[in-house]
Amino acid sequence: MELVTVDIGGTHARFAIATRGEDGTLTMDEPITLHTEDHASFQTAWEAYRERKGGILPDAVAMAIAGPVGGDVIRFTNNPWIIRPALVESKLGVSRFTIVNDFEAVAHAVARAGDDEFLHLTGPEGPLKPTGRLSVMGPGTGLGVAHLFREPDGTYRVSATEGGHIDFAPLDPIEDAILARLRKRHNRVSVERVVSGPAIVDIYATLAALEGRAVKEQDDVAIWTAGMDGSDSLAAAAIDRFCLSLGAVAGDIALAQGGFSGVVIAGGLGYRLRDHLPNSGFAERFRAKGRFENLMAGIPVKLITHSQPGLFGAAAAFIQSHGD
Repeated sequence: MELVTVDIGGTHARFAIATRGEDGTLTMDEPITLHTEDHASFQTAWEAYRERKGGILPDAVAMAIAGPVGGDVIRFTNNPWIIRPALVESKLGVSRFTIVNDFEAVAHAVARAGDDEFLHLTGPEGPLKPTGRLSVMGPGTGLGVAHLFREPDGTYRVSATEGGHIDFAPLDPIEDAILARLRKRHNRVSVERVVSGPAIVDIYATLAALEGRAVKEQDDVAIWTAGMDGSDSLAAAAIDRFCLSLGAVAGDIALAQGGFSGVVIAGGLGYRLRDHLPNSGFAERFRAKGRFENLMAGIPVKLITHSQPGLFGAAAAFIQSHGD
């Protein structure tokens, strides 16, 4: 069977044709990325994609949405599109559809990805455990969190969560300073304020203030770029600090969810950090849970390297929901 799979964020909408083979394998053709600002609605973006594919599309669609997916109207935080689930079939000309949260889709991708699509970060070597609960999280524009439960019979269940909005708990004086800076703007500081792409701006500014440096104002993209390429040592230090906080938060999520069968880091930013995380303090912070340090040391932590987990996972969610 074939279906259209779509991953819709604030800036981009990615489309691909997914195919489920007779042996159950799920494959995709080369994705096409459209800019949301170039299209008045999801329907017009769909029509543009359909035109690029020769005017004919499969009559089923799976959508991963960056935001809550319940209710009669789905609204996007960072683009003006809306989706009314009740009208999807008539507007798009499809007979079946599935809509899931974007990180729920990522967890579906984790469930179906091969062992060769994971990079080991810390904990026991070897594949993720085939049964039990896994925690899935990833920093991007925000901090996505989901959990995955694998049954002994090979089936699995996925739940989207809002784990990115738990309280941030500083663990040293530098993180105390980061929290103090954020508290000037937010009465309550969640982990998403520290462990997400835009958060690097506040981490960078805090480190500059601690050293008494006067630094020019930069956006998060510039800081990430300068830190990654080594052209700014303070930006590089901010990335190291980010990795520490990511490790601590990943450990907290695993404890809260019971993700003792494994933790998976996902998202574009997580993938960009693949060379930094193994050599940072990520692993030490992940394990540093006091009386539970031995428990944490026994949890395998991986980074998913699939190029399009949102698209792949949305298609997997459709297959789970509709079967063949």
